[in-house]
Formats: sequence, C-alpha cells, structure tokens
Amino acid sequence: MPPMAASPKVREESLHLSSLLTHDALPNHQDLDWMISNAKFTADTGTEFYDRSLTSRRYALVGVACSIIFSCSCIIAGIVTLANHGVMGVTHMHMQPMNIFDPQLDLRKEMVALAFNLIVTLCTESIGFIHNISLRFALASESRLRFNTNLRLLTAARGWCNPNGALLNSISAVLLIISYSSASLVVCLDAPPFRESEYIALTGLPLLVLGVALLLQVIITLFGMRAVKILTWSSSPFDLTAALVHHTQLTPATSRCMRCVSALDVGGGPAKPSETQPSAWHAHPSIRKVVISLWGIVAACAGWAALVMYIWHKYTETDSVASPYALTTQTWSFIPDYANSPSNYIIYYMHGIGIQWWVLVFVNVAIVQGPLTLGLHCSELIVNAIRDEQQWRCATRRKGLKTATNPVKPIFTHPICLLLFIAKPFLHWMYGLSFTTSSPAKDEEIYYLQLSMFTAQIWNLCIALFIFASFFTFIPLRRPHGPQPAAYGHVQTLANLVDEWSPVMWWGHKEDGISYCHAGTSDHPLPDVKMDCVYAGSGAGSLAHLS
Repeated sequence: MPPMAASPKVREESLHLSSLLTHDALPNHQDLDWMISNAKFTADTGTEFYDRSLTSRRYALVGVACSIIFSCSCIIAGIVTLANHGVMGVTHMHMQPMNIFDPQLDLRKEMVALAFNLIVTLCTESIGFIHNISLRFALASESRLRFNTNLRLLTAARGWCNPNGALLNSISAVLLIISYSSASLVVCLDAPPFRESEYIALTGLPLLVLGVALLLQVIITLFGMRAVKILTWSSSPFDLTAALVHHTQLTPATSRCMRCVSALDVGGGPAKPSETQPSAWHAHPSIRKVVISLWGIVAACAGWAALVMYIWHKYTETDSVASPYALTTQTWSFIPDYANSPSNYIIYYMHGIGIQWWVLVFVNVAIVQGPLTLGLHCSELIVNAIRDEQQWRCATRRKGLKTATNPVKPIFTHPICLLLFIAKPFLHWMYGLSFTTSSPAKDEEIYYLQLSMFTAQIWNLCIALFIFASFFTFIPLRRPHGPQPAAYGHVQTLANLVDEWSPVMWWGHKEDGISYCHAGTSDHPLPDVKMDCVYAGSGAGSLAHLS
C-alpha cells in the first residue's frame, strides 16, 4: 500500500475549509470559489490510501474451494453408501479392525470424530470470513455499519430476498448447527459377523447431510459476495475505515480527536486525555449480550447434568433406561469406555429402521447442540473487537501500527484468536462425548440407534464451558491504560482519530493551539499527548481564535 504523503495537508485544508464555512469567516467570494475548487480537485485526484487486500481474497476463495471439495466428497460418499446399503448403511474407513475389548478402540473412534469437527471448523471459518466481509459492506451501503466486526448470523441487511438479509442469515445459522450436529453422528463402529473385532465406519445419511449443509452455506455466501461491492478484503478496521472515508461513505467528525467510542453520544467535542479507557463491555453493546448468553449456556449445561442425574436416580433399577453404576470418582472419566469401565448414564433405544428415526435423532442433537454452536459463533465478536483494539494501541508503541493484516496470521499470533479457534472443535467434540448417538452396525448396516447421555462427560463439558465463559468475561472487562482513546473497531471513532493515513502510523501530540491542542496520526513517531491540555481537531484552535 503506497503512502500518501500529501494526505495530511489535504485533510487540514479540507477541515479548515469546513470550519470557516460554518462560521462565515471568509473575507470574500473569490476566496470561497478558490477554496471550493481546490477541495474538489483533491477529492477527484486523491489516491486510494488503503489496502484492498486481494491476498486475503485469494486465501478466502481457496478456503471456500476446499470446503466445496470436502462437501462434495461427503455428498458422493453418502450417496454411494445409501445406494449400496440403504438408509441405515455405513462404509468402512481404511483402518485396521480392533478387538472389541481393546481400550484403544473408543479412543481411536473419538479421534476420528475430533478430526471431523476440526475439518468442519476450518470449512465454516473460511465460509464465515467471506460472509462477514460481504455483510460488512452490505451494512455500509445502508449506512448501518458501526463496528468492523458484527454478529455475522444475527445481523442482517435490509430485504428478505437480500443474500445478506435476515432470511438467508437464519438459514445459514440453521445450516451451521446442522453441520456440527452431523459431524457428531458421522463416526460409528461396525462389527463384521462371527468376529470379535470392529471397524471404524462412517454413517451414510449423516455424511450426506453434512456435505449438503456445508455446500448450501457456500452457495449462500457466494451469492452474498456477488450482491455487494467489496471495497477491501482486509480484516483490518483501518483499511475498512480508510475505504469508507475515501468513497465518502463515512465522514470524519471535527473536534473529536480525544473522544473514545463510548463518548460518541456525549455532547461537545474537545476533551482532556484520560488515564484509562472504557472496557469493551461498556463500549460495545453486543458484547454484553454475548457474555450473558455464554453464562446462560453454562447454566443450561449444569441444569442438563442435574436432570440426567435425577432421571438416573428415578430409573436406576431399570437396565433399559439407566446404567447400574452411580456417579463416583471410579466411574468419572474424560472419554467413556463402554466395554472396559463402568459409567453413569441414561439411555434410550430406537429399534426402528427408517428415515423417520434419523430425523428424530437429528432434531434431538440439534436442539441440544444449537445453543453451544451459536454461543461459540457469537464469541467471535469479543475476540475480533479485542484484536482490533490491540492493533490500534500499537500506534503508541515503538514499532507503530501496521494497518495491513494477514488474514491467517492473527489466528496464530493473537492468543485469544488461537484459543477460540481451538475451543470450537474441542467443545463440540466434548459435547459429542456427553450426548452420544451410538449406531452399532453389523455387516455395514445399522440395526438400531441408541441415544446416551453420560453424566460425567456432561459435567466435564460444563466445567470447560465455565472456564471458557470466565475467560471471555474477564477479557472484555479489562480497561486499557493510557490516554489513547479506545475504539474497539468502531469505524466512526477511527475516522475521527486518524487524520493521516499511511502503511505504518503513530498516534500522539501533533499541534499546540491557542485554545486547544491537536492529537492525531503520522507516518513518523509522535510525542506523547499532554495530560493537562484540552484536545480537539486541527481546525478547532483557528476556529476559537476567529470566533
């Protein structure tokens, strides 16, 4: 991205012009005509001072292409399995069969299930990146974009037929839940007749449903991408803000160079620097809703475990409903071992054979897993808001703020991004350990479905969710220190704070005025702001003097 050396001068002239026009301080009409023509000239010949990030676009499209390949592979494998073995058919994986009493059998099966959850996460993240970009500019075209990051599936553009509208977003949310639910049902064990060994197998119908759900998400996302004009593919809030300013979809406000995002509704512009900044909890209204929903999921999981324990106590003497073993330290484990160790659980058998039983299983799994899927999806808002703020606060450090970002690098360089990326497949996998749908097969055909709820594993999931919710509550409550105003990716605030765009920026004290000082950005390091001074825009000092 080439630096724009003339941009500070252009911004100061434009800002000074608007201030003079507002207060009728021009000496004559000739000066007015000259300044207006000069402003028009700079607007027409201005250079794009933001990164369109076509590399991010290539990465995203490669990810979507891989998602298409995986989804089509699932669809083909599912159709072949159904054609050969019927609606209850399974297909063997090319793995060595293991003895049914081998303790490593269940572990290997769960590792395959974890791998499926990880692949689903990679596919949905690739799809979600493009969907988030297209939704961002759909909202910007309606002048409704507030933050760089939004609740992707719970925020919609206007119009029911809009690919980024409420209808297709709701369908995408359902498809996301179905994707993870199908991944929990794909892996099973198949016992060949007259042998004491079992194969790890893949069930045909859930495999087909998984492929269709992922493919439909891809189609909706590509339609949404084609429906809007995407100015930049960068995930950086600075490239987004610069693009909106350049294309006049966002106008910087004067006299607000020391106002943070939570002060947008406060009257008046000039302000003194503050030692601490507001937390993300107070600055971003949607973050509070996300945190509350995470604790609601924790409470629901604890209630689920308590309900299973109550049912077990009530039906403990009924072998067909409850296991004969109480929940003790001896029966507590991370991965349940069906054959070699006792477990506390309740169970429900479906002896019917047919599509209606699969529908019932999918509904049961999706209803329970749906809140977990949406809760983890909404947690992206916290991660991205904190990431955007950390990037902005680099402007007061020695190396400065680099506006361009690599779409893949933040996942591995930002601990909170890496944590969420790992937590998504891992927590879904833990849910699969808690609420298992066993589909024992003989000779590549399932002969009954079995729904099991394991008490220890539900409590394990509850503990993991408690730790996750605690961390994602603590992070938004932290208040950044220092006089640099907090933005959390709020595009209007960033437009007010950044007055000079360059690939590497520093923020600090820029001018001493008669009444007010001015803070802003530059392509070279700036001195610290003066804590006892009042700051406003670069034209505020002249405005006060003229008035």
